[in-house]
Amino acid sequence: MSKAAFLFLGAVFVCGFIVLLAPASEAWNAIGKIGLALFSVLLFGALLVGRRIKFDPVLR
Repeated sequence: MSKAAFLFLGAVFVCGFIVLLAPASEAWNAIGKIGLALFSVLLFGALLVGRRIKFDPVLR
């Protein structure tokens, strides 16, 4: 994986821990969920750019 993909993977883990281990504060829960969604999409994009996931539109 590229350095960017590792960075986004770490950010996904941090946001996941925030959602799971945050106190009952709704603000932290919302921030964690937004970060989790954002960094997951960025991780997927970094993996596509790094060509670790090959996309073949023609199914054979």
